[in-house]
Amino acid sequence: MLLPLKAIISKKPRKDGKSVVYFQYCYSSTNRVLMSTEIAIPFAYWNSKRQCVSKLLPVEFGCSENLNAEITKMRKIVEAIIEDGISKAVPNIPDYLKGTFTPRFDISALENSVHVQAPKRREPSLFTELNEYITSKTKKVTKSGLCNFISLRDHLLAFQEFRKTPITFKSLDYNFYLEFVEFLTFEYKMRRKKTPTFGLKVNTVGRTIKQLRVFIKDRIKRKAISYICMDDFKILDEETDAIYLSYEEIGKIYALDLSDNPTYALYRDMFVFGCLTGLRCSDFTTLCFEDYRNGLLFKKTDKINNWVAIPLRTEAVTIFNKHFKSGPPTISNVVLNRYIKEIASKAGITQPITFSYKKGNKDIVTTKPKSEWVTTHACRRSFCTNEYLQGTEVSLIMKISGHKTIREFQKYVRINHEEAAHKIQEIWTARNGMAAFALPNSA
Repeated sequence: MLLPLKAIISKKPRKDGKSVVYFQYCYSSTNRVLMSTEIAIPFAYWNSKRQCVSKLLPVEFGCSENLNAEITKMRKIVEAIIEDGISKAVPNIPDYLKGTFTPRFDISALENSVHVQAPKRREPSLFTELNEYITSKTKKVTKSGLCNFISLRDHLLAFQEFRKTPITFKSLDYNFYLEFVEFLTFEYKMRRKKTPTFGLKVNTVGRTIKQLRVFIKDRIKRKAISYICMDDFKILDEETDAIYLSYEEIGKIYALDLSDNPTYALYRDMFVFGCLTGLRCSDFTTLCFEDYRNGLLFKKTDKINNWVAIPLRTEAVTIFNKHFKSGPPTISNVVLNRYIKEIASKAGITQPITFSYKKGNKDIVTTKPKSEWVTTHACRRSFCTNEYLQGTEVSLIMKISGHKTIREFQKYVRINHEEAAHKIQEIWTARNGMAAFALPNSA
């Protein structure tokens, strides 16, 4: 039975040295009630983890087995009273429990009790609650965080239209979860695609389920809805295939002559600046000229909301002075993603790259020129990977990138098998000249 109910013992002993065992029912964080079991034992012989009397209880204080049987019996009484109050729509369950419970209460008496039922509250609309939730988060989360909940709403609306049945809070069971995941994986029509494309990637589906769980838990805590078990709503994920650009490739992009196209030159510079600083597009497009002082760039990141201090390379300083003196350039992440693919292609970054991802139980394999895989997120990935390959300490890179855990940072380090092997060779060479053993000199 999923009730916030537990057996506890008073920390303040009575004059005889014994402490009373109580049942504590928490209706909310501010509304809780205690019911005495009238059982008292020395505090040291109470097992708080198992909520029972220890078997080591000396016989002069009673038989632990009998006392635990009494506690179990009283627990069932408390649960029955709570269920009775809920079924009869009693306005204040804690008060009802406090006024009804006694250690020797007869459960059968509940059948004869009569209470004036409060009018049943209409079931709240899922989308009304979701809209209120999104509104409440507007001033508390970043734009990217808010977009995740807006995407959740769009996905639910699309699924509702697909299944031709209204989605309510009562709909949210395991069957709903399975159908929703299948719809997102195979049937959801992606927006802003020139050719019709159906189905989201595993990580996008997982992010949608994660946000659904967060939203539902919030509504339960606020008592807007009744408890919904979402333990089986698994958050799917898979390791993503993603490219990074080496400093040599970034240099080729930076060296492109785009003087005849100022728009391309601006987007090229912004992308290179991101690669040299590790900043997200939402961060480097909101920089102010005053953020650069004493040779360092100071920025409070948009997604994690923490401060980072970034040293700037010569090229980054040049770009910053060129484009940020009169305020941050007005550019769009979507448009930058489109332009940078063309720019990378002009720079000759066109070697074929093959990636795969899961769609249901199938592996979807796609091969495209590397330029087609380039996005603004490659900026952070390129910065972290390049610094890692050049031997910068991971802890120092994380201070700049803003990653809080090694696990999160490692997702951004994209090196192939050959690069990993060369990296180990460099470490071995620096350590002891590639030798595994200190062998004696031959005569």
